Amino acid sequence: MASTDDKHALINRLNRIEGQIRGISRMVDQDTYCIQTLTQLSAVNSALRSVALELTQHHLQHCLAEAVESGDRQLHDAKVQEVSAAIGRLLRS
Repeated sequence: MASTDDKHALINRLNRIEGQIRGISRMVDQDTYCIQTLTQLSAVNSALRSVALELTQHHLQHCLAEAVESGDRQLHDAKVQEVSAAIGRLLRS
């Protein structure tokens, strides 16, 4: 995983997203106007995509780079397949 500072920043972002989700739950419970709730859902989706992009970038910079440097073609191919599948899942979501 990332450095300690990067990890703390990521955890903080995820905690904020968790708070946003709790807020959306309250909005639904309180029958908040649908458009306001949908706006908040859009913000959460955007925040989650941003976290996913950061994790993908970390994987490419570190995990995939290490596989390339190792000279192990099978490991390299496995890491490429792994990140390709993850990106595919992200695009479908």
